[in-house]
Amino acid sequence: MKHPEQDPATDAGAPPLLRELTDMTKRRAAAEQQVLPLPSRTRIFTISNQKGGVGKTTTVVNLASALAKYGARVLVIDLDPQGNASTAVGVEHREGTPSVYDVIVGETPMEDVVQSSPESDGLFCVPATIDLAGAEIELVSMVAREQRLARALQEYLERTDFDYIFIDCPPSLGLLTINAFVAANEVLIPIQCEYYALEGLSQLLKNIKLIEKHLNPKLKLSTILLTMYDSRTNLAHQVADDVREHFPKETLATVIPRSVRISEAPSYGQSVIAYDYGSSGSLAYLEAAVEIARRGVPR
Repeated sequence: MKHPEQDPATDAGAPPLLRELTDMTKRRAAAEQQVLPLPSRTRIFTISNQKGGVGKTTTVVNLASALAKYGARVLVIDLDPQGNASTAVGVEHREGTPSVYDVIVGETPMEDVVQSSPESDGLFCVPATIDLAGAEIELVSMVAREQRLARALQEYLERTDFDYIFIDCPPSLGLLTINAFVAANEVLIPIQCEYYALEGLSQLLKNIKLIEKHLNPKLKLSTILLTMYDSRTNLAHQVADDVREHFPKETLATVIPRSVRISEAPSYGQSVIAYDYGSSGSLAYLEAAVEIARRGVPR
């Protein structure tokens, strides 16, 4: 016979779905009560992984949206010619739209291309258009070709304030990605909890070290986020354990679940935060944002 004060949802014998719903309700209530500290200086993240399909753009958009929901002023810089981050925050990026291409190739001031996202008053985006596809070739002959984004961004930050800036770059290591690394002071690497998760990671870390040594001494790997996590599989647990063993300080406690809602949201021009606030994916990104804000700038 159960104790009369015992919550049946937390009972070990309760149906798994009921336990899961109860846990999510408690976590969401805790997340919504958070008042996050704002950084004393702008935190600029490059989100990078040379392996495609790891949730890189998804992470950029949803972390930016989550932090904006908590009251931060956030800028997304889309450096991927596909423009997926621009799509996901609902800003215009058709061919001919003033974009990041005009900033790094044409030297247009960044404030002339920044758009506000319809999703949140605190969320803004420098969009990418198809014009960016040829930028790699055009940059080769330019002076200070690795520092063009950094210079434009610093000039912009002298005239306006942001708490967080997230730069979404292509999955390959070219001049666009190098520009992102030079402009940032933190690197966030999303790692999917699947086969070959750590493939190419050692080379990425070597590249980060090289850029830190020769181009940007402020650059640090500060954050690793586990994505596409399926708690039902042993593989996901094994990958998570391996990553935490190698990067105990950098890896967030929060994991991003494999979620249909996360995948659907960009096709509606929204983050999962706006598309389905009550979903497990939305909750996970809110918790990851809280963790990043609480950790603060790495020393």
